[in-house]
Amino acid sequence: MAAQTAVPAMLMRGGSSKGLFFAADLPADEATRNQVLLAAMGSPDPRQIDGAGGAHPLTSKVGVVSVSEQEGLDLEFLFAQLQPKNDVVDTKPNCGNMLAAVVPFVLEKGLIQAQGDETTVRVLTLNTCMLSDITVETPDGIINYDGDTKIDGVTGTSAPIRIRFLDTEGSVAGSLLPTGNTSDVFDIEGFGPLEATCIDNGMPMILVRATDVKRTAYESVEELNNDGELKTILEKLRLTASLKMGLGDVSAKNYPKMCLLNAPVDGGAVHTRCFIPYVCHEAIGVLAAVTIATACVMKDSVAGGLAVADNPASLSIEHPSGEFSVALETDGNGKVSGAALIRTARNIMRGEVMVPARVWAGS
Repeated sequence: MAAQTAVPAMLMRGGSSKGLFFAADLPADEATRNQVLLAAMGSPDPRQIDGAGGAHPLTSKVGVVSVSEQEGLDLEFLFAQLQPKNDVVDTKPNCGNMLAAVVPFVLEKGLIQAQGDETTVRVLTLNTCMLSDITVETPDGIINYDGDTKIDGVTGTSAPIRIRFLDTEGSVAGSLLPTGNTSDVFDIEGFGPLEATCIDNGMPMILVRATDVKRTAYESVEELNNDGELKTILEKLRLTASLKMGLGDVSAKNYPKMCLLNAPVDGGAVHTRCFIPYVCHEAIGVLAAVTIATACVMKDSVAGGLAVADNPASLSIEHPSGEFSVALETDGNGKVSGAALIRTARNIMRGEVMVPARVWAGS
């Protein structure tokens, strides 16, 4: 028996995240599949020194993509969030950043063919049954990565990837406002009453005014990551609010995400510091930005008194690395009905990731 099993994979950057992408080359059994992914990424280990992970939640991600046999769909995408320090493989939440790499991946693999100078593909994210139309540039039938599009959190420029989300409301929690309220007050042990907005428009989140926890949301990522007192408050709130959101015990889960809000400082709609959920994000997640933008247009949310949201079709969500622009689509009653945004992606490496044969001997 070979000492290791070779599994075809690509290392892809999607938006401001990075991880391994697989096609139909993983074990069908979920438990075995998860062990393969943990071994491939090198978790659990803070450095992920024995795998392809980058020792950070943003670089400990996995995408599994297949051609869909369902009518009206082109691709099916399963996202998995791993963590450096534990052995959890979480396939419950979505990831809009990794979603941006799905179409480039299948074009690289030859699973679908380019449609012309642009290729638009309908993708079902299996985690929450979210639909999206993704458009990439394919001049001469080849995926293009070069362009002038800049997204904060990523160096340089790339070709734009347009993502239009079709049904993000209640992605995990089942409804846009899973507690039934635009805001709730929770009694946090050792702190006192704390107002929060519990919302899910693609990503379950708990939003808090930074000043209500005696912070500003203008602190550096490093400062907030070293703020043990704040993390304790936020985790107590997360565990308490999740019960009211119908999410149950989330102590071992990567959602809901937490976010501190304050007034914008650079012409945007609102200023943010997001936690995913224990580490302060150096930028912001795609669907987190969509969810926060949605809260900005709700006057009774905790974002309502802080946000500048006169034009839902162009909302700039400020974060530690810059900003993230979201275009909300609204119906005649002002209700958010869709969202669109621009990301970029790149294929970094293709080949095989090696996992110990004791984990999986292959198909």
